[in-house]
Amino acid sequence: MRLGSCAAALGIAGLLFAAAVALPPVVKIGAIFTEDQKDSTTELAFKYAVYKINKDKNLLPRTSLVYDIQYVPRDDSFHASKKACNQVRFGVQAVFGPSDPLLGAHIHSICDALDIPHLEARLDLDTDVREFSINLYPAQHLLNRAFQDVMAFLNWTRVAIIYEEDYGLIKLRELVRSPHNRDLEIHIRQADPETYRPILKEIKSKEIHNIIIDTKPSNMQHFLKGILQLQMNDYKYHYLFTTFDLETFDLEDFKYNFVNMTAFRVVDAGDVNVQEILRDMTKFQHTLAMPPVLNSSFIQAEAALMYDSVFVFAIGLQTLEQSHTLKLSNVSCDREQPWDGGLSLINYINAVEFRGLSGPIEFKEGRRIQFKLDLLKLKQHAIVKVGEWNPGAGVNVTDRAAFFDPGTMNVTLIVTTILEQPYVMLRHQSNLSGNARYEGFCIDLLKGIAQMVGFEYRIELVPDGKYGAIDLETGEWNGIVRQLMDKRADLAVGSMTINYARESVIDFTKPFMNLGISILFKVPTVKESAFFTFLNPLGFDIWIFVFGAFFMASFTLFTLARFSPYEWVKPIPWRQQDYLVNGFNMSNSFWFITGTLLRQASGVNPQATSTRIVGGIWWFFTLIIISSYTANLAAFLTVERMITPIENAEDLAGQTDIPYGTLDSGSTMTFFRDSMIETYKKMWRFMENRKPPVFVPTYEEGIQRVLEGNYAFLMESTMLDYIVQRDCNLTQIGGLLDSKGYGIATPMGSPWRDKISLAILELQEKGEIQLLYDKWWKNTGETCTRNEKGKESKANSLGVDNIGGVFVVLLCGLAFAVIVAIIEFCYNSKKNALAEKRSPSSPHQSLCSEMGGELCFALRCRGSRQRPALRRQCSKCLPGVTYVPAILDIPINPPQPPRRQPPTNGVNHNYQEEIMHHLDSPPVDMQHHHLHQQHTDLDVM
Repeated sequence: MRLGSCAAALGIAGLLFAAAVALPPVVKIGAIFTEDQKDSTTELAFKYAVYKINKDKNLLPRTSLVYDIQYVPRDDSFHASKKACNQVRFGVQAVFGPSDPLLGAHIHSICDALDIPHLEARLDLDTDVREFSINLYPAQHLLNRAFQDVMAFLNWTRVAIIYEEDYGLIKLRELVRSPHNRDLEIHIRQADPETYRPILKEIKSKEIHNIIIDTKPSNMQHFLKGILQLQMNDYKYHYLFTTFDLETFDLEDFKYNFVNMTAFRVVDAGDVNVQEILRDMTKFQHTLAMPPVLNSSFIQAEAALMYDSVFVFAIGLQTLEQSHTLKLSNVSCDREQPWDGGLSLINYINAVEFRGLSGPIEFKEGRRIQFKLDLLKLKQHAIVKVGEWNPGAGVNVTDRAAFFDPGTMNVTLIVTTILEQPYVMLRHQSNLSGNARYEGFCIDLLKGIAQMVGFEYRIELVPDGKYGAIDLETGEWNGIVRQLMDKRADLAVGSMTINYARESVIDFTKPFMNLGISILFKVPTVKESAFFTFLNPLGFDIWIFVFGAFFMASFTLFTLARFSPYEWVKPIPWRQQDYLVNGFNMSNSFWFITGTLLRQASGVNPQATSTRIVGGIWWFFTLIIISSYTANLAAFLTVERMITPIENAEDLAGQTDIPYGTLDSGSTMTFFRDSMIETYKKMWRFMENRKPPVFVPTYEEGIQRVLEGNYAFLMESTMLDYIVQRDCNLTQIGGLLDSKGYGIATPMGSPWRDKISLAILELQEKGEIQLLYDKWWKNTGETCTRNEKGKESKANSLGVDNIGGVFVVLLCGLAFAVIVAIIEFCYNSKKNALAEKRSPSSPHQSLCSEMGGELCFALRCRGSRQRPALRRQCSKCLPGVTYVPAILDIPINPPQPPRRQPPTNGVNHNYQEEIMHHLDSPPVDMQHHHLHQQHTDLDVM
């Protein structure tokens, strides 16, 4: 019994707990619609959602929803507030609607004051957080971002915005103020059914082809009628509608005129679940006393959002039921006492996440942040889905060709061009007409692009024959650019350079050819033979250095020969003589250096190590110099030297003798005119002020002026390559001054640009553009045969950078010889000092005195070529000694000196003078003829 009692008690407690947390059996909700929404799809969707929730026992198994619907006039906020207060008095726990922004704001103020959840499906322009509001309409700032992404994808640069209601401008203000649209030209007009046609006519006169439409759905047919009346329904125009219900309008008159109409939708009619709900809702409307306002194909966005809002409320109730008790509301507008359970309920509703008719649903602070928009595009058969947009990923166009599918269009485009070899040329046949009159690289390229993209074309020549440049004084364009700006042509094909100035007023496709500016010049003439051509193998600076080295080596040899004691030798080695001679006087030193330089013997040979080092290093120097000279002389005698007054743009800018110019009103002229590089600015000043003018109207005239001589033509490298390959009298000077490309030009915002760009890229990847280039540049049979001599085959004078190292070797060798001479001098002086110290008959001198005497003799003896064999000191350097002349100063028949040794001590002045005379005189046993012959030989040496 006790166990049974316990079980009964537990059951009763469970029932009491379940009753405590359960929802009430009936939950009242209210809906406020405007009078024009009565019996509409919005009301039908609201009733069907309540019906389906009550029928589905898995969602709210013990609770049923009961609704109360009130109708109010649009813009009548007083009656709307009264109707809302009546519903509050009725005990509703949530209020749905209305869709009008003004009425919705008043209803929300009542719900917010009484803590009653307010579920909306309307455009809300207020950016403030609404605590008790749940709005399923996508946030407007996210919608503006979606419109911006589509405009960027379509490459719109000029757009007109037509809005109808006053809040339409506020709705699109973010679209106008966006920093991403800073370069977008926007024209804003407010319109109504009475002014649709004048405003559309104004837009047409301004040649604005991209239009954003924000009108009431009820007036859409009037707007579409105005488009038809003004014939603004061809492929040039593109209309972007802000409505989500483009599929509900009759667009039969626009399907086959290729007009571009684009819009978003929030309901994916192709989804299987959506189609099932629509079929069931269509059946449900037959059970109500309502006219058939819904078909099973699509549903208006407002109705779908209303359907989803009811389910959001039901799911919020289901979540609340699991943890809280929902108390019945007992509030009224008179007492202004909030509902206790309203805050909990709104929090659970705000946390709802599910997928409804309008796609994924998620909220943040009452605003919908998760949704998916389908991008729709009108095609010939119907409106089709061509992409998607969501807040996280942006726009994703899955069918790019649908935006402009010219393959199914019978469109003839006007193509403007200029006659320019080899791009566009006239055929020689006289019986041709239309496009068949033209041939060339661009004609073949245009033909291939037209087949890939799918359009017909008619070629017309530009009237003024210019590509197009802006007049800085008037600000007006000319040439092809003017034609495209005035919409007199749809495309421009030719050697049309893409640059900043042109891109700011027209559009370009991807470049089909890359190029740069180069210099066309006449081939230099063969240089005439000069009288002193043999001097060319070595540069002027090298000749100066060779002569300098010659004098340096000669002077060094002379100095070291006098300085080194080992260069003083006996005149006749097999005879005993008391004096020494030095063969390297100044003249002999120069003669020795001259002979070795010219690869001849001189008859004088160095004896000392230092002088031999000088000779050896000089021989090495002459070997390198003579070999280099001989090798380069052969090149100069076999290679033709051309007279090239200019080698690059810097050479051209640094002279005024050769005039140079560009094509008038072309991109090359614009490049120099607008360049900030000092060299090019200097060239522009020269060209601008040159009289007579250096600008030419056509390439042919510029080429002719180059052929006449003394003129350089600055032109684009592709055209220059074509001319050079056909005329061997012309050549290219220097490299490219810049880098740019040729593109096909279109009017600003043209829908053809992207399609043609894709075709160009495909042709480049297949290599067909390169084949066309080879066809018109190299394989025409008109190319000349030239014997080009590259820079590597030309003979240039040798400079310091070529053989400067041999001069360094020579200097190092001479320096080393000087060091060796000093060592020889010191060693010999020390040896003589020691020998004189041991000899009792010699005057004793210190090492310093001995070195001083030797040095004095080498430096101050005025070129004397002989010295005593016993005492190597100069008689002029000894104190108290009279100087005795050298052998060249004595008479032919000298008196025979006495043969006796001079005393070592007590030598008087006269006797010492006699000794020195004896030492400087030849031996007494030499015959007069022999002595005279020796003097003669020494003089020659």
